[in-house]
Amino acid sequence: MSESEVSQLIEMGATRAQARAALKQYKDVMQAAERIFDGAFDNVEDDDGDVEMSAPAATKKAGPSRTFNNSDDEGDEDAEDEDMDEEDDDAEDFVDYDSDAFEDTIDKANGVPDVDPYAGIFFSKDRREEVIEIEEEPETYTPPDTGDTVKLLTQGQWMRGCPEKGEQGFLFSLYSQFTETEFSCPHECGAKIERHKGDFFALYPEFSTYINRLRRVVRARCQRCHAEVCLACREPISTEKSNATSDFLFHCADLQGIILGVGLTMLEQTFLTQSEDQAADSTDDASRTNKKRKTDKESSKGDSVFSFVKKSKGGGGIGYAGDQKEDNTGQLEAQALQKEKDVKLGSFLCSLREFLPNLHRKAGGQASDYLVHPTALAHLRRRFNHICSTLLRNDSLADMSDRSVLYFELLNWLETISNHEALASMMAMPIMVVASVKAVNTVKSSGKGAAIRERTIIYEGSSSPRELLEGLAIQARAAIKGLESTKVQETVSEELTEEQKRMTIDTKGKEPAQAPVLSDENQKLLDFCQRILATIHAIDRSLREVKGDAFVDRLHASLPKLTTSAEDLAKYRIDTSTTDEMTRKIYMNWITGARFEYCDLTIPSEDEDGQPPHYKFYFDAEARMLINSDIPKRSLAIAKELAILTTNLPVAWDSSILLKVDETRVDIIKALIVGPEGTPYQNGCFLFDIFLGPSYNQAPPSVKYMTTNGGKFRFNPNLYADGKVCLSLLGTWSGPGWVAGRSTLLQVLISIQSMILCEEPYLNEPGWANDGGSAQSKAYSANVRRMVVKTAMLGNLKNPPEPFGDIVRTHFRLKAKSISAQLDDWLVKDDGRQTAGDGAHGAKESSSNNGFQKDVKELKELLEKLQTDETV
Repeated sequence: MSESEVSQLIEMGATRAQARAALKQYKDVMQAAERIFDGAFDNVEDDDGDVEMSAPAATKKAGPSRTFNNSDDEGDEDAEDEDMDEEDDDAEDFVDYDSDAFEDTIDKANGVPDVDPYAGIFFSKDRREEVIEIEEEPETYTPPDTGDTVKLLTQGQWMRGCPEKGEQGFLFSLYSQFTETEFSCPHECGAKIERHKGDFFALYPEFSTYINRLRRVVRARCQRCHAEVCLACREPISTEKSNATSDFLFHCADLQGIILGVGLTMLEQTFLTQSEDQAADSTDDASRTNKKRKTDKESSKGDSVFSFVKKSKGGGGIGYAGDQKEDNTGQLEAQALQKEKDVKLGSFLCSLREFLPNLHRKAGGQASDYLVHPTALAHLRRRFNHICSTLLRNDSLADMSDRSVLYFELLNWLETISNHEALASMMAMPIMVVASVKAVNTVKSSGKGAAIRERTIIYEGSSSPRELLEGLAIQARAAIKGLESTKVQETVSEELTEEQKRMTIDTKGKEPAQAPVLSDENQKLLDFCQRILATIHAIDRSLREVKGDAFVDRLHASLPKLTTSAEDLAKYRIDTSTTDEMTRKIYMNWITGARFEYCDLTIPSEDEDGQPPHYKFYFDAEARMLINSDIPKRSLAIAKELAILTTNLPVAWDSSILLKVDETRVDIIKALIVGPEGTPYQNGCFLFDIFLGPSYNQAPPSVKYMTTNGGKFRFNPNLYADGKVCLSLLGTWSGPGWVAGRSTLLQVLISIQSMILCEEPYLNEPGWANDGGSAQSKAYSANVRRMVVKTAMLGNLKNPPEPFGDIVRTHFRLKAKSISAQLDDWLVKDDGRQTAGDGAHGAKESSSNNGFQKDVKELKELLEKLQTDETV
């Protein structure tokens, strides 16, 4: 026996004496553990009668903190390991997060940590691992009772996707154990019991076929003593234990490890096949669409309704042009096919979930639920995490709700995993994904001449399941707010007269006022959102029980948020020593959290006459008319829209879109677009008021451009001085218009950002579309730059538009160095002409100063002052 095996049993709860006694009789650790917990060694005690525990982590050798993400079966197993062979270089790289090593830090009275034992050991995505994986030709197997030949899971497949050295050892051990063709009868009758690799590693087309086959063969009978034996753990089957077990497949941890490994492999193959089919279908659809659009010389970006042409020769400018209509044929067939795939995958998940360790199953906890095999976490992290991360990265909550048959089952998996203390930590562990294939080498040939290849894979950490769920939670909360805030709102009623009071006293036989009933579609989305939040709550509760409050609080602090409070803004500071790379990182961290926020857009009033409030909003009158409206289709459309906007607004150092939404009226929206780099609008802040009217989204939103210098400046042929926005999606420009039920506000915002605030705005005028690079175009851009500095930069910084004051100041403060260099370049490019508010390009050069240099100087002074005083 090795000291490592003894330590494993001690961490499972055995005493050192029990561990040594069990290992003398049973060579396999898991067999020894099972016999210990069956009570076979209860009479064995240490000399002092005490159970020996691992030393607290704080007593371990001091050194740099590790950010590796590890499971129960990985790493340093107790303080005595430090005295073991120093050639084991991996021992210091792993920490056992879920052992009892931290028991001394627990307040026994309250059951909570009095210090945080994980302070120096926190899960981090900053990890990179290099693993050699084997690809080999699979064997085949023909079950004697079926005659159908199937492939067997190879050792390379079994080990694939596992960058953890400790987990690799357990996986290798289990696979080797099950490839042994015979073993001695545990009743010591001298007979050999045969088994076949194919009984355990056959990859059937259906998981149910595999389970039924396994259920038939796993209980063997010795031909000599006629006693029953488990082919998995090779232990005798007692009649009492057999009768007490509702399903023999839960008999032992070895069976659990095999079923999860093979089942998750089959699940992953099903998922990958579906993904490849979907990608192929998308490619075919795109090919057909492109062929059809070639005659119109149009290019597409993103969704098919988001199509536009650049520099078209028909005089349409850069904006939308032509009368292209969308081809929606095949959409219903694609949706039906997707539903069929989701049902299949969801059913597979449901069937396999029964074999996850679960102490709360209806039949009660089984042997494998209490004694979880060490490979269980490895299987889940390698295979299920890939499926989980792919599905949770879906950026459309509405699509998830429509595919609820699959996503509800995914949430069931996450809850089941988090409810078991041996697996719960997986929810906070970054998912290791393949970053690249470093090398592929042919190392040898098998006996049949088939080449065996070694692939060197680079794995990198990515978002944990809990972090991915937080992105969904943000969408879910926004959708719920959208469904609730557009219901009928109560208004403050005036004092009742005595006669009215008497009329309301008698309520006999009257029905109480009922809350508005949601439509089926609205209720479906609401149920799905609430299910997401319930799953997150369950995961956090389990992590608190396993890891402690301090661990979960720190986890929450690292999750994505949508907030820019004064305390948050204080974190985003730069100085002269901050590098350009670090400045960009700080800026991105800030703007990612600031891109979507709720705020109060109402105008305070002392008049308490029960009238609806006014709003700081161009469409105030229209908004007040809908104060008591209840339009189910509109509510659903707004809820879906908000879910998309919360996490999908484009933010970048070069250009961003930010939104402020009224906290009680989510149909009232203000948008701020930061002008794109390389355009005359670069780093300017452009404000838009947006109202989702009574027909939304059967009709487009109402959009008004507000950065006009008091109605004096026209910044673009598509942006009028009176605030009109010309865009085909809004019905104010020729070309593909709004598609009811499909077009989105996000498309409108991106269209403004990318096609109106463009590099050569002169070309947006249809009659000038062929004059790219001309003197007129250059003069037009120079004129725009002067207006941008005066209004969208200097004006907004001196008088920040509500409610974007903090946003504007922080944007200019963090990009002050970059903007100063940009202003110097713009001064060199300026043609010295007077600024033409209407966008005219034919103004004569002036001998007097056009004021641009003065504006630039004042703006630079404000940028410098911002570095020390944020109240500018």
